[in-house]
Amino acid sequence: MSLEIAHDLLESCARHETEIVAFLRDLIAIPAESGAEGERCARVLAEYQRLGFDEARFDGLGSVVGRIGSGPVTVLLDGHVDCVGVGDPSSWSHDPFRGRLEAGEVWGRGAVDELPAVATMPWAARLAADRGLLDGVTLYVVASVMEEAFDGFPLQWLIEREGVRPDAVVLGEPTDLAVYRGHRGRMGIEVVARGVSAHGAHCDLGVNAVTKLARVVLDVDALHARLPGHDVLGKGSVTVSFIECTTASLNAVPDRARIVLDRRLTAGETPESALAEIRSLPHIGDAEVRTLVSRGRSWRGVDVELEEAYPTWLLDADHPLVEGVAEAAQAVLGEAPRLGVWTFSTNGVATLGRLGIPTVGFAPGREELAHTTEEHVAVADLLRATAVYALIPAALARRLGSERT
Repeated sequence: MSLEIAHDLLESCARHETEIVAFLRDLIAIPAESGAEGERCARVLAEYQRLGFDEARFDGLGSVVGRIGSGPVTVLLDGHVDCVGVGDPSSWSHDPFRGRLEAGEVWGRGAVDELPAVATMPWAARLAADRGLLDGVTLYVVASVMEEAFDGFPLQWLIEREGVRPDAVVLGEPTDLAVYRGHRGRMGIEVVARGVSAHGAHCDLGVNAVTKLARVVLDVDALHARLPGHDVLGKGSVTVSFIECTTASLNAVPDRARIVLDRRLTAGETPESALAEIRSLPHIGDAEVRTLVSRGRSWRGVDVELEEAYPTWLLDADHPLVEGVAEAAQAVLGEAPRLGVWTFSTNGVATLGRLGIPTVGFAPGREELAHTTEEHVAVADLLRATAVYALIPAALARRLGSERT
């Protein structure tokens, strides 16, 4: 890949620094948790239109979909536009919705996860088109909704219901400018125990549902210790993430108790095997074990119901998509990017995990800052990421196009 083109793109990104940073700060300034992204999506759509996309629209769920080009190789760049909440506002040392710009860094909720991708990907598409780097490519840029609550669902909707079928997907979850090629799967599992209510003064007449689950909690800890590992994805894990009970009063024996487990699946593990392990715990008894179901409504009024069972996925290190994105990154960064995997879950559970579409991740921002009060990203990394995104389609057109001939 031409270093001259990479240098030209970096210079162009520097000329547009003010606009790119302003766009990111505008996005941070608009609160947008899952299901309430309408105003932020409108701002994204306006940017797509200003940049002259061939097509710019909301899909049926509410994601913003932009397209430039109409070549035979289809590449999709995805950045989710929703963010988690801010929690206790007093825990922030600055306004999470100000998009503070200080010492070459932008701070605020979403400044890592993952508004930098949403802000830079459309600019990259425009710069690539202006330089003829989209020849032979149909490039989709998507600002997807509801990812934080329903991993994968927004891209699965776009692909299965609206017919946008990419040959390759690049996710904008934070990688600190490395190329990520997968992550462990994720499950939400709930365990419900039932007891018999009785007055606390006569507790021997009842059956305490909390006591029944207390033993299960210790079983879960023991299960975590013996779960298998993988040399790339790491170890499977399980932990109790929530507990509650139902009781007639504070001086009564609880007749129902419930725990929720966060289960991470490494290579070789499946949702079915994970459920079987919980059902086989020594003290599970007659407790009910099932996959958690999440429900919500998109900002466009679409009701969503989804089982929290998200598959593990990992793309081979020598896959043309990995090599193509790594080539584009090296041209801009001046050195080969690190290859890695995420510790958390992404929209890749749908694209590669369920649909078999080659998927990787590349973006600025450090993964460990996601969902914290310290989210911030370096402006210099925003510009470098923009240049890399602009080079990716041409790199993939060569590799994926040659696979078809």
